[in-house]
Amino acid sequence: MSSDTLAPAKPAVELEGITKRFPGVVANHDIRITIEAGTVHAICGENGAGKSTLMKILYGMQKPDEGQIRVNGQDVSFRTPSDAIAAGIGMVHQHFMLADNLTVLENIVLGAEPTTAGFLDAAGARRRIRELAEAHGLRVDPDRLVEDLGVGDRQRVEILKVLYRGARILILDEPTAVLVPQEVDELFENLRELKAEGLTVLFISHKLDEVLSIADEITVIRRGTTVATVPRSQVGSARELAEMMVGSELPTPETRESTVTDTVELRVEGLTMEAEGFRPLPRGADLREFLHGKRLLLDDVSFQIRKGEIVGIAGVEGNGQSELIEAIMGMRQAHGRITLGAEDISAWTTLRRREAGIGYIPEDRHRQGLLLEASLWENRVLGHQTRKPARKGIWIDRKASKADTERIVKDYDVRTPSVETLALALSGGNQQKLIVGREMSGEPSFLIAAHPTRGVDVGAQAAIWDHLRRARAAGLAVLLISADLDELIGLSDTVQVIFRGRLVAELDPADITPEQLGGYMTGAITEEGS
Repeated sequence: MSSDTLAPAKPAVELEGITKRFPGVVANHDIRITIEAGTVHAICGENGAGKSTLMKILYGMQKPDEGQIRVNGQDVSFRTPSDAIAAGIGMVHQHFMLADNLTVLENIVLGAEPTTAGFLDAAGARRRIRELAEAHGLRVDPDRLVEDLGVGDRQRVEILKVLYRGARILILDEPTAVLVPQEVDELFENLRELKAEGLTVLFISHKLDEVLSIADEITVIRRGTTVATVPRSQVGSARELAEMMVGSELPTPETRESTVTDTVELRVEGLTMEAEGFRPLPRGADLREFLHGKRLLLDDVSFQIRKGEIVGIAGVEGNGQSELIEAIMGMRQAHGRITLGAEDISAWTTLRRREAGIGYIPEDRHRQGLLLEASLWENRVLGHQTRKPARKGIWIDRKASKADTERIVKDYDVRTPSVETLALALSGGNQQKLIVGREMSGEPSFLIAAHPTRGVDVGAQAAIWDHLRRARAAGLAVLLISADLDELIGLSDTVQVIFRGRLVAELDPADITPEQLGGYMTGAITEEGS
């Protein structure tokens, strides 16, 4: 037997002394991690701990200032993601990067198209995709349009996309953020298949119970550096892992005593939106007949929220949640009636609705919540520019706006050097806390909270839950949209399930588990059949 046979397998990835500095911030400092081949290795840490920066370095999106990366024992230096892909590293981003108007096959081969005599070899690509799908338990139809796929299927397409390019090391960034429990179980089965085939998975997540369910080893990063790497078997519970991450216990979203009043703050009646765009209803026409045969994004949605009440909306993404938010905010026209307090606001502009007391924590903080190239105090003014403290006569009151931003930074624990700091310099959790602070200011009477704790660590999550609970106790009416089922069940007074644009179930959070709620969300359980 040769000595080579006895040599231990080289680690899939070794990171030694990785350091990355940005102006005023050290994102990573002396990071040291060894990731064994054929394992699932989880990376945990608070927002701003440096996880995202580290993964961008490993995927060639950024260059480290110091340190060395080795892949399968070989020193590497990546200038671009193409270099990382060539070395066998693939990344599945938290926000899927798929073209809805293309098929699964077209998405998978995009940028790596196989050709025969200069033409796309679709048959060869289809055969290769089916082989990969079969080998790794990733069931997917190559000829389906991506826009027709659910979230779990889209994620399988993203994984197949990196496997198609030859990846043997997969980075999964917050892979369960938008999945219901059944889809999480399926993803974990897929990851176990990949591991059995000898692939290596880096699993980035804030959901500590899921980390404990899937990981072989866990690395904790705190304030830009590694504080521990431990085998899964040495971590007793999620609480223990949380203490390693943040030095405090794992929070729970439980809302105890009811604060619901008899006063209805928001009433939505018969809200209906067609896919092809809004058309005014002709005088005297029947809405159902008028829209007959149209694909509806919202179908006769009606509910009410009282002062001191949190109503949760549960649904697999793409079932009308975004359209419901846009209709209530006046960003998109719909048929039906929306009443705020005693006022019919159906025809009001978005700005007028904001001025009337609607707060809005958007589902995508980067696209809808912040100007990343603007300072924190300028972001404080966004959406509130016609009211105090932002407005003074016809001008923006800079001094008052900065002072109020200082208050938000203090009250909401936004970790920043200054209110002059650009929003892009903050971690995701601190950006989110700034948005929550801004939207809780100005005494709103009704708040839309869309995924308020998505992508934030357990410390920021607990702080945001506390702010929502306090506002509810003070009489705020809240519409909560979330993919975190524990959050929905824990915070809500009532949970409504949205499925294909319709509200299909009204549930008491005290009597339901995340698994049951997932069943309603996917249509597997109905109120009639439950």
